[in-house]
Amino acid sequence: MNGKPLLYYSINLAKKIKSIQSIFVSTDDQSIAKYAKKNNVQVIKRPRNLSKDNSPEIDAWKHAIKYLKKKKIVFNTFLSLPTTSPLRSKQDVIKSLSMLKSKTDIVLTGVKSKRNPWFNMAIKKENGFFRLISRGKKIYNRQAAPETVDLTTVAYVANVSYVLKAKNYFDGNVKINLVPNARAIDIDDKNDLEYAKFLLKLKKKYN
Repeated sequence: MNGKPLLYYSINLAKKIKSIQSIFVSTDDQSIAKYAKKNNVQVIKRPRNLSKDNSPEIDAWKHAIKYLKKKKIVFNTFLSLPTTSPLRSKQDVIKSLSMLKSKTDIVLTGVKSKRNPWFNMAIKKENGFFRLISRGKKIYNRQAAPETVDLTTVAYVANVSYVLKAKNYFDGNVKINLVPNARAIDIDDKNDLEYAKFLLKLKKKYN
């Protein structure tokens, strides 16, 4: 993006946060590993079975933690900064880190949903017709619907002990750090990438 690999934005931001003691890149790709090493970041070789499109990300986290434990690198707080959210800010990450307090197992990031399963999100039935996802009380305006959040990949902060035992993010006590839409874009396709480039240009223009 704008002449730099998406990985650059995650590494560069992590280096700016004083509370981050060590940075690692987990990957099975040689070119990504080479780039990480060039930027003085340690590499965790991720197994192929954890690098597929349908591989649960939390399993890659478990592998990274166990790998580092074997290297006698022990820590209590795990932070993941996926490369798909290059517009995150330093403040977004610091806030997520600060929200991991007692009784909280993991802090996710999100934005307020534009669609709502109680009001304007439908699911296809077996007979080919559609119904609202929620089968609860009928709601006739968006304002009356329960507030929902769209998860983003801006930052994941969790207790190491929780990651090792959890099967998914919502197995424990979850908090969500709401971030502005402009910094929460999650790049999944070419259109997302072009939009992120546009937003980055605007940011540089007005900052």
